[in-house]
Amino acid sequence: MKKIVLTSLLTLLVLSLGCKPKDHHAQPISENFMVPEVADVVLYQVNPRVFAPSNSLQAVVDRLDSIEDLGVNMLWIMPIYPIGEEKSKNSPYSVRDYKAVAPEYGTVDDLRMLVESCHERGMGVILDWVANHTAWDNAWLKDHPDWYTHDSVGNIIFPPGTDWTDVADLNYDNKDMRAAMIDAMRFWVDSVGVDGFRCDVADQVPYDFWKECIRTLRETAKPRNLIMLAEGSNPANFSAGFDLNYAWDFMRAISEVMKDNAKVNMLIKVDQSEYQDLEQGKYKLRFTTNHDEATKASPITQYGGVRASMAAFVATTMLHGGMLIYGSQEVGYPETINFFHYVPVNWNANSQLREEYKKLVSIYNEHPALRSSGKVTQYDDDQNNVLCVDRVLNNDNVLVMVNVRKDPHNVEVPSMWASRPVINLMTGEEVILSTNITLNPYQYMLIGNK
Repeated sequence: MKKIVLTSLLTLLVLSLGCKPKDHHAQPISENFMVPEVADVVLYQVNPRVFAPSNSLQAVVDRLDSIEDLGVNMLWIMPIYPIGEEKSKNSPYSVRDYKAVAPEYGTVDDLRMLVESCHERGMGVILDWVANHTAWDNAWLKDHPDWYTHDSVGNIIFPPGTDWTDVADLNYDNKDMRAAMIDAMRFWVDSVGVDGFRCDVADQVPYDFWKECIRTLRETAKPRNLIMLAEGSNPANFSAGFDLNYAWDFMRAISEVMKDNAKVNMLIKVDQSEYQDLEQGKYKLRFTTNHDEATKASPITQYGGVRASMAAFVATTMLHGGMLIYGSQEVGYPETINFFHYVPVNWNANSQLREEYKKLVSIYNEHPALRSSGKVTQYDDDQNNVLCVDRVLNNDNVLVMVNVRKDPHNVEVPSMWASRPVINLMTGEEVILSTNITLNPYQYMLIGNK
């Protein structure tokens, strides 16, 4: 009796003080954190397997000050879920459990700490999500075989048209599977406080699923906003609710210009094509490398040297926004990175290159004309060797000039920029540009109004 009375008194005390029992599923969101606007996103891709062979989420936390110092404001964490062991290739995109963290990386609490630590630094976090397929030993396959695609004789298959034999193709005709997928995504928004998702092979997943999924996730996250990135190039990604999708065409174009001597105006044509009819507030993610590209070659090898890689980065990211840096890119890692395995990166290498990336991100952050869908004016280079564009948004104005060749080339400076004091944004120095200047091999200049 005494015990019951004491319990009742404690309950009344809690209620009278307006307290509630601790909710372990409450969103662990740092106070005052706001997800950046889509136009302002500077995305840093985290492959945990270049940070440490084990407990890599903690290793990422340990490097957050350095990542923040680059000027990025959003992290994309590659899949951290338990990896399938049946028919395994050790790919993080073979998900055995959608609501767990692989022991290789740490625990769910480690991920919470990473998200909270990012929020405290003003950076958001999006998780990589694999909605097209699962591992063969995912519990879904045993408990709900009807959630998967079958061949004509009833066997579950891997995704058609691929060599992804380590994963089983999901059947989006099944409404219960769709509901379970959305529920799994909500888990990370609700219990860990992630700020959105990068959705793997989004074009292979039905449009109507993404529309329902993204609407539900945004309702779940209110009053927060979410950033949704589609790994795809289908214009329907945007009407389904995605904020960004991949600029694959531009990636191919910059490679052709840098490696195959294609005309530089190809970049302008592709840029215009990618943004044609794109509604305001939607963006293409521009990049010179990512985890897929880095398995083939480092950007240094891909574009023909360190200076060529930087010219490619400037031409790619300063033309129309949507900046991505793949973790390791900023220290000039020279070899391929196979994300199926641990690859150690020396984060202290090439400090001068890292400072160059830092300066470029700083300029990008300080000038909305560079990261928006403002006015883009191209100035013709008769030889098609120098990208020369004027970026304007309201009172912000930046001239971008990039020599994309291994030889020096002359460029005619637009009349509004010549023969008057302007600022070299990379050095902060006041300069007066002549009507014609020579850019050294792979040299670039970013010029602002005085």
